[in-house]
Amino acid sequence: MRLYDIGEVAARCGVTPATLRYYEELGLITSLSRKGLRRQFGPETLLKLSLIALGKAADFTLAEISGMFGSDGQPDLPRAELHQRADQLDQQIHSLSTLRDAIRHVADCPAPSHMECPTFQRLLKVANRARATG
Repeated sequence: MRLYDIGEVAARCGVTPATLRYYEELGLITSLSRKGLRRQFGPETLLKLSLIALGKAADFTLAEISGMFGSDGQPDLPRAELHQRADQLDQQIHSLSTLRDAIRHVADCPAPSHMECPTFQRLLKVANRARATG
C-alpha cells in the first residue's frame, strides 16, 4: 500500500498540514507511520478528507462529521440527519434565489422609482416572509 506524506495529502486535499494534524487530534483521520518527523497516511485518508470537506460544505460541525464514521473508521452516514440538512439547504436555495431575483430586478427595473414598481414590491414581500420564517 502506498503511503502519502502529510505535505502531499495537504496539497492534494487543499488543506494545511496543521489542519491535518488537528483532524488527527480529533480522531477524524489517522496517520499510519512516520518518515522522520513527517506523518504518513494511507489512501483511505484521501477519501475521508473528501467526506470531511463535503460535510463542512453542508455546514456540519467537525463533531457531527466525526459521528459519521463508525468505530472502524468507515463512513456510517446518518440518513435522517442528511435529509434534514438537505431540507435546510433547499430553504436556503429558495431564499437566495429570491434575493438574487430581487437584486437583478433592482438592477434592471425601468421604473423611475423602485418603490413605484409592483414587481419590486412583491419581491420585498416575499423576501420579508422568507426572512420571518427562516
